[in-house]
This record gives sequence, structure tokens and C-alpha cells, in this order.
Amino acid sequence: MKTEFLGLLAGLLLALPAVADDQQSLIDTESYRGLAADQRAYRVGDLLTVYVLETTRARSGAATDASSDTGVRIGISSPNTRYDASAGISGGSNAGAETSRIGELRAQISVQVQAVRPGGVMEIEGVQSVVVNGEHQQIRLRGLVRPEDVSSGNTVWSHRIADAKVELTGIGVVSESQRQGLLYRIFKWLRLM
Repeated sequence: MKTEFLGLLAGLLLALPAVADDQQSLIDTESYRGLAADQRAYRVGDLLTVYVLETTRARSGAATDASSDTGVRIGISSPNTRYDASAGISGGSNAGAETSRIGELRAQISVQVQAVRPGGVMEIEGVQSVVVNGEHQQIRLRGLVRPEDVSSGNTVWSHRIADAKVELTGIGVVSESQRQGLLYRIFKWLRLM
């Protein structure tokens, strides 16, 4: 009886792969991640949220202070009169210039993994478009992300992206009003303004 049971068990185990091949699974094994699996992006097509916080500050200043003073004094005296004459040249120069520029961009944008390089470094790219009161703004972001920089919440800060290219463009009434007119640009080029 024991040998019959073992024979039956062996027959069932041999037939099991043939039965499994005929059935289709409801789960796509290529893209399935278990409930307890790591949900961070790691392959082509995965989505990732980027917190963009970029602040740039540049300041340049120069100051010049120069002065010179040259003088000549001549005096002649006799017992009855005295003649004094003096001549002098003096000059001074003070100059100063300062330029400063501040830019800041804060946003959240979802990007997609475009390729995965050796070592797991991910090439990411994404575009976000927003229209507010007829003003169309678009943020484009691309760069390289290391898997260890992606948090457990599947997010990464923009300062952790290598070769990051962040572009913010706007089209609309506000953007057009910021552009200088043609006559102004010509006069400025001719240094008349």
C-alpha cells in the first residue's frame, strides 16, 4: 500500500507541470509586486515623484577708490614784499557696482524611468503642464537617480539628481509682458538707454 501511494504521488507530481501550463494566471509575473515588496522605482516604466526645491543666488560686487594729490609751492620774499604762489592738482575717483540675482523653484513632479544603467542608476524624465488664468507653464525635468537616493515613499529630492536639467517655461499674458519691446532692445544695443 505504501508503494502504491508513493507511485500515485509521483504520478501527480509529474502531471502537475502539464496542468499548470494549460492554465492562465490572473497575475502578470513580469510586473507583479507583492503587497510586502519594496514599492520604489527600479525598472523602465516605473514612476517616481521628485520634490523640486531649487534656489540659486548669485552676487557680485566691485568697488574702486583712488585719489591723488600733487602740489607745487613757490615763495619769494624781499625785505619789503613777499610773494607766494602755489599750484596744485588733485583728483579722486570712487566707483562701485553690484549685481545680484535670485531664482527659486518649488514643485512636485512625477517622472518616469526611461532606462536603467549598470549599477541600477536610473535615467528619469517627466513633464508637468499647468494652465492658470490663460498662463501656460511647463516644468520639464530629467537626470540620473541612484536607487539608494529614492526614499521608501518612492520620492527623491531634486538636489539628489545627477546631471539634472530643470526647465520652467511660460507662455501667456504675464510672460509676454515681461519681454522687452523691439525699440527698447535696439536702443539698449546702441547704448542709448
